[in-house]
Amino acid sequence: MQLAKGEASAIALALYTDDAIVILDDWKARKIAERLRVQVTGTIGVLIKAKHSGIIPSIKPVLLKIRETNFRISDELEQIALKEANEN
Repeated sequence: MQLAKGEASAIALALYTDDAIVILDDWKARKIAERLRVQVTGTIGVLIKAKHSGIIPSIKPVLLKIRETNFRISDELEQIALKEANEN
């Protein structure tokens, strides 16, 4: 499995950093990181954490902005994220 240079670098850095969490959205990169026992989250996970930490008041407007880009998110994942953020 080939990874982009940035994803490979992020995983490599996480391997040498205690308690690292790497932010990856690419499915292949996530699977490789998980096999290497690197803790992984994605963009949506970061948004949920930001909401729970009080950094942002709501994830819904951010999700709407994300939908305007080439970032792909399924309707199912969006609904799960809104539920996790207590915004359903």
